[in-house]
Amino acid sequence: MTTFRIGEAAELLGVSADTLRRWIDGGRLAAERDEHGHRVITGADLAAFARDRAAAPDSGAGSSSARNRLRGIVTAIVKDQVMAQVDVQVGPFRVVSLMSREAVDELGLEVGSLATAVVKSTNVVVERPDR
Repeated sequence: MTTFRIGEAAELLGVSADTLRRWIDGGRLAAERDEHGHRVITGADLAAFARDRAAAPDSGAGSSSARNRLRGIVTAIVKDQVMAQVDVQVGPFRVVSLMSREAVDELGLEVGSLATAVVKSTNVVVERPDR
């Protein structure tokens, strides 16, 4: 069974290792000790915890069939006469959206704005790193 050390699990959840340790100590997330005495989290437990955290509704979501809502900050906007490219930094990830210039103006987007990138796609590539 796949296990993750504290630092790896914290990175996957987008929190600090200290936060993850507090969650474990508080009983929110189960952890075991490996053969070296280090705390590890099973992949199944980490996946269930991540799923539960993601299930919390987004207060600004309203009704939508899209499930992938990534809250972040606008870091760049490039506009021409018709189209615009908007970069949103979501944790360590950069999400790029191409939209009309009119949409950018109507949303009042500017660098430093809080924004939510909503992704609904039937074509999502999933890769697994070699271990």
